[in-house]
Amino acid sequence: PAFCVDLVQFPIYGRTMIKLNIHQAKANLSRYLGRLAKGEAIVLGKQNTPIAEIRPLPREAPVRRRLGVCEGQVEIPASFFEPLPPEILRAFNGETE
Repeated sequence: PAFCVDLVQFPIYGRTMIKLNIHQAKANLSRYLGRLAKGEAIVLGKQNTPIAEIRPLPREAPVRRRLGVCEGQVEIPASFFEPLPPEILRAFNGETE
């Protein structure tokens, strides 16, 4: 029988896995992305041999950054706001001396 045209599902490590052959996965990728987002995994096979597993990425909560953590610790000199020297401007424009 073909590796998994019938989409057999089986639990492994507390997750549901979908077994597919490569052709089936290519033809229906958008359909399976929704299932991946819900926590399912896909085992891809070629000629009745498993070759890869596609798993959903763990969802990480975004890290909120506090503003002003380094306030008063960094000093920017007035020269930072002055125009760049001509030789540096030429280098930015790809001009060589």
